[in-house]
Amino acid sequence: MANPSQLGFQDAASPVMEELLHFHDHTLMIVFLISTLVLYIIMAMISTKLTNKYILDSQEIEIIWTILPAIILVLIALPSLRILYLMDEINNPLLTIKAVGHQWYWSYECTDYEDLGFDAYMVPTQELAPGQFRLMETDHRMVIPAESPIRVLVSADDVLHSWAVPSLGIKMDAVPGRLNQTAFIASRPGIFYGQCSEICGANHSFMPIVVEAVPMTHFENWSSHMLQDA
Repeated sequence: MANPSQLGFQDAASPVMEELLHFHDHTLMIVFLISTLVLYIIMAMISTKLTNKYILDSQEIEIIWTILPAIILVLIALPSLRILYLMDEINNPLLTIKAVGHQWYWSYECTDYEDLGFDAYMVPTQELAPGQFRLMETDHRMVIPAESPIRVLVSADDVLHSWAVPSLGIKMDAVPGRLNQTAFIASRPGIFYGQCSEICGANHSFMPIVVEAVPMTHFENWSSHMLQDA
């Protein structure tokens, strides 16, 4: 029996991902309606006299199947353009983090701090603690304050990578020599998992991403601890 996470998207943890889920459901209903209408027309043409040449060559039919697809495209395009704008807009981020992909791990730099940076390697299966996910846990998590705008600068050191966290609605390519930018807001505290989504070599499936959203006071304690260890 399939689990809920195997039947659809992960639970949304950011406003953008909530919009993407609504858009997915909206578009899926349009697809169901189109499929039902086409199936009905096919069955009607087989079982009735709709194959009459005067109906098939009717000007009204020509108008309907020209205007109706145009209306459907508008109903899909308007919310799609709105979400694209929301995903691209970045307003005064509270924290900027630079994520750099390597073969095969991620390194992070909090650019608002002078010496706050670390590497995140996958935890081997034999070292996992109870409750941790195999192939998904890292030795250092990217800790962020919840309910705060976060900007992520994504790049790569060697080959193409992709920094992706599905529950946050984030997927940004990491290109060597180029700095790409994305942003998100974690709408609730929690731990969110992702992986490199670009086939980058033999260990492509062994460079996970773990984002931990915590209250601001916990983030300040974490950053102080990391700076002391640096």
